[in-house]
Amino acid sequence: MPQPLARAWLMLGVVAACSDGVVNTPAPTTTQPEPEPPTPVETGETGAPAETEETEGPDETEETEETGAYETGFDVVPPVGGCAPAGVVYGVEGEALTVVAECVGEPATIDTWSASDLPPGATWDAAAHTLTWTPGLSDAGHYEVPIVAWFEGAPSVGALHVWVADAWSTPGNIPVDPLAYQEEYGLPVVFLNTPPSGFSSSVSRPTTFVYRGHTFDVEAKLRGAASLGYPKNSYTIDFPPKDEFEDEDLDFEKKRKIVLTTTFDDNAYVRQRLCYEIWNRLDSGRHPVQTMHAVVYIDGVYEGLYLLGDHIDGEYWEDQGYREDGNLYKAVNHDANFYIKNPLSAGYEKKAGVPESGPGAFADLEDLVRFVATSSADDFSLEIGTRVELEEFMDWWALVRFTEAGDSAGKNSYLYNDPEAPMWHYAPWDFNHSLGQDWQTLRTAYDSGDEFRGTNNLFNRLLSDPVHGPVMMARWRSHLDGPLDKDALDALVLSWIAEIDPSARRDWAKWESQYRTYGGWSWRRDWTSYDEEVVYVRTWIADRWGWLDGLYPP
Repeated sequence: MPQPLARAWLMLGVVAACSDGVVNTPAPTTTQPEPEPPTPVETGETGAPAETEETEGPDETEETEETGAYETGFDVVPPVGGCAPAGVVYGVEGEALTVVAECVGEPATIDTWSASDLPPGATWDAAAHTLTWTPGLSDAGHYEVPIVAWFEGAPSVGALHVWVADAWSTPGNIPVDPLAYQEEYGLPVVFLNTPPSGFSSSVSRPTTFVYRGHTFDVEAKLRGAASLGYPKNSYTIDFPPKDEFEDEDLDFEKKRKIVLTTTFDDNAYVRQRLCYEIWNRLDSGRHPVQTMHAVVYIDGVYEGLYLLGDHIDGEYWEDQGYREDGNLYKAVNHDANFYIKNPLSAGYEKKAGVPESGPGAFADLEDLVRFVATSSADDFSLEIGTRVELEEFMDWWALVRFTEAGDSAGKNSYLYNDPEAPMWHYAPWDFNHSLGQDWQTLRTAYDSGDEFRGTNNLFNRLLSDPVHGPVMMARWRSHLDGPLDKDALDALVLSWIAEIDPSARRDWAKWESQYRTYGGWSWRRDWTSYDEEVVYVRTWIADRWGWLDGLYPP
């Protein structure tokens, strides 16, 4: 953590009660916890404060050790005595919100406080330097309230930022304006409208998509296999070539297609994002899969917390520097295992490349499967590195081995090859089965699972090879001590929980009952709450690391 600021800054106390169970105080920054066992997530401190614009003030957000409160500096006017009014607070429509502006340090008292441009219905008590407001059911959005602190005749000017969340479950609630309502508890908000003829899982249909105040004319469809039965669906969004999706503030690069992945099957809300981030960190020099959390409204109605991310297609590979019309195959079932079967391409669908179907459509894939399944030990050892990008396939194994992603070790993967410059590449997909649960949310023990030799013959042959096997094991060990380090992963999970916590709680309030009664896993009796599942995932990661460390010692 950076050293405490030399000057004292304004602290804002927030008192808010919410019917959805969210306590609206900014979450403190987290330090790396003791990993074994991880401590439970604090449930009374939720949501990371949104970024605020600074002119000449410090560029750090600090946490005081005594109070845990955030101190954010604003130098719109140079502060007097080190006091600069500022802050970010969260509330929800229909619930009383009280904000007390205070200075820490010198001067001990301010002669006069003033505020202007109050939200409609809000009151300002100058003597108590307190803003009081109960937002109505049409008041969701962002409000900036200028505040001036006077000391010995000199003013210090800052701004109070108030973010009011939509009271989606309150009777009589008024829908928000999609163009104006751009964030909710610090997360970006997506507004997706149902196509006039409804959503389809087979074809994309024209509709609109609003993000950060911009309306996109898109095509959208439902996505998934078993998840199509969920009450909270996933979607594929196709953007016009001249109006691609991006978010520069979040470093989310331009995309022609994105996916909105449901979190219905993960009441910790971080599994899929963590698996993709692990892939990205195993080798930062290759093609990453970008993801971020977002809040989604369907037809103006709150749908919940989603993972927004890359769509793996020809355009994705073009963005990575490869040909868009290379051959791309998606492994859709467990026949995608690199063992002999008839046909050799069984288990795969072709997603890009020519020909799309018919004779020769799968020729390069069938050749790869045949080579892996039938080549001699010597030929395999000599030639496999000329056919596949070895480190990518080794890291695929590392990814699924560590996360115990049993549904993604063969199927739920993408293979890409450019016939004009042959070399096979891998991209990951779908990790609802990972990190302590299977695809039906059944618990999986931290010390369960094998090396996926039967699931994927390419893994089997690489691990057994006298040349490539030791290289693979050395790479695996470096990952355990590096990007897979349990403390680093736990700190990452905690940072995301601080980011999504209030939104996760709102989502859980909406979907908990349907989650527990969903037919795909309603037979379970080992239910967890959101807080309990977060602790479960963190503990599972720490225990998994320890178990694997013992299996594969340095």
